[in-house]
Amino acid sequence: MKTELLELDTSDRTFLDLTSQVRGFTRDLGDGLVNVFVPHATAGVAIIETGSGTESDLRDALERLLPVQDIYAHRHGSLGHGRDHVVPAFISASVTVPVIDGQPSLGTWQSIVLVDTNPDNPHRNVRLSFLAA
Repeated sequence: MKTELLELDTSDRTFLDLTSQVRGFTRDLGDGLVNVFVPHATAGVAIIETGSGTESDLRDALERLLPVQDIYAHRHGSLGHGRDHVVPAFISASVTVPVIDGQPSLGTWQSIVLVDTNPDNPHRNVRLSFLAA
């Protein structure tokens, strides 16, 4: 299995498109599966369309579902930090995508996106792993 750790900064955004990094990682690897995993308790990975307003729609949906208020039992950090710890129950910590001839088999409008609602920790790691067929 091939693996690589991405070290990222999310201090200026909630969504970070990882698609180009995943494509670069799988280039020339043939057929198999790529797993994108976020080893953090307050971030997740989603496959969404980017650049069409989906990011703001997802941000608004999270706010409706999990409001940024001081209503959570987990209360340290910035306002809403308890919510940040619930987000990964709704946005998974990982996604797995088939790879054909070295290319992730994403649909035309699909992108792999890191979702990080936690402003308290902008330093994120993402583990890419490739399992050959």
